[in-house]
Amino acid sequence: MTEGNLVDRLAQHKTLGGAPREELEWLAAHGTLRQMQAGDVLTAKGAHPEGLFVVLSGRFAMFVDRGAGLKKAMEWRPGDVMGLLPFSRMAGPPGDSVAQEPSEILAVHRDHQRAMVHECYGITSILVHAMVDRIRTFTTSDLHDEKMVSLGKLSAGLAHELNNPAAAIERSATLLDDRLEDAEKATRAFGAFALTEAQLAAIETFRKACLTAPSPGVRSPIEQAEREDDFADWLDDHGLETETAEALADTAVPMNALDELARSVDGPALGATMRWLAAGCAVHGLASEIQDAAARISGLVEAIKGFTHMDQAAVAEPVDLVKGLRNTVAVLRSKARAKSAAVVVEAESELPRVRGFAGELNQIWSNLIDNALDAVGESGRVEVLADRTERQVVVRVIDNGAGIPAQIRERIFDPFFTTKPVGHGTGLGLDIVRRLVRHNDGEISVESQPGRTEFRVALPLADGDGTGGAR
Repeated sequence: MTEGNLVDRLAQHKTLGGAPREELEWLAAHGTLRQMQAGDVLTAKGAHPEGLFVVLSGRFAMFVDRGAGLKKAMEWRPGDVMGLLPFSRMAGPPGDSVAQEPSEILAVHRDHQRAMVHECYGITSILVHAMVDRIRTFTTSDLHDEKMVSLGKLSAGLAHELNNPAAAIERSATLLDDRLEDAEKATRAFGAFALTEAQLAAIETFRKACLTAPSPGVRSPIEQAEREDDFADWLDDHGLETETAEALADTAVPMNALDELARSVDGPALGATMRWLAAGCAVHGLASEIQDAAARISGLVEAIKGFTHMDQAAVAEPVDLVKGLRNTVAVLRSKARAKSAAVVVEAESELPRVRGFAGELNQIWSNLIDNALDAVGESGRVEVLADRTERQVVVRVIDNGAGIPAQIRERIFDPFFTTKPVGHGTGLGLDIVRRLVRHNDGEISVESQPGRTEFRVALPLADGDGTGGAR
């Protein structure tokens, strides 16, 4: 092909045809015609482009792997330009650019780029606009793909998180049926004794302690077994059946409450009383678990709606953090027990409320505590501490796991970054946590060393407690 014919073809080019002819002649004189076959790689992933490529015929495509296999990210046809454009950063492309059919290009080596900028103002201007369009296309494609991948993984994560409270409801409902039958039998036996007003008052005091004492968190299996042994020993020492020890140990009733009750009620009446109290406490505990799990399901749905902005009417409101923390620990209790891990919740007395989105805050606690449980080994320990500073409430989630290596600590909040094995982590949990903390006008930080990792979330106080609220 003569240079004149090549210039004529360039004059008909969709992108470059509007440039002055003398500039097209310069391009033809400094370029090289190349024939490529289907499957030939023009520019490899990560390699610096050889130069500017003007597509005269055929078709090229770039394929990028974003974790779900190769996907076409860009395509070039006759009339397009590709490769190195003026003023670009010359970074390597994210994927291979491959000929899809027999193709012809005009290649202008990168060594001529500076001269082209000086000699060909019209072509340079056209190519700069083409670069802006290319950046816009890549950005739009990346955002779309990220949203789709994020949505898919969020859906999978939501299904997994919903499974915990749903299973808790099913398990507690099954146990509740048995406990109700036990409660009916215990009530009939208890009613057979003519107890005095003083005895009934002592029994009511014990019952209230059983039903209203705050949860201490999740005891480790060893701690729970020791507590059951203590109750069983006390019952045996008083000549009572020890079968109620497990139900009583599941409550937060202190051991000295048993002694106080025994001073008012003794003999066969004490045995009937203990069976009635244990059955009642068990029924109440199971009902509370069902209520907490159902509320957790509702909270998870609200958290997803808030994260995806499905519910534009959601507004920030004063939130009781302690309730949300304890509900979250209750939902994750089965996971803690499976690892023989102890989870302890400790909150400052009269902790002020924060202003935020309750569902989103619950999602934060769920992800952080769940990650902490993943980090600890068998018989590990997770502490959830909440207290206030002058203008904030600070929640700290601390685990005694192996710690986060210093070389990856700065990346743990990046989307899709995970140290978990394939299929065990999406890499989205901490990215979501950071987004939700920021949406609630909070701050999150992490400190880690072997044996102690602490995630610290600081949230502003609700209106009237010293600061403004969340957006």
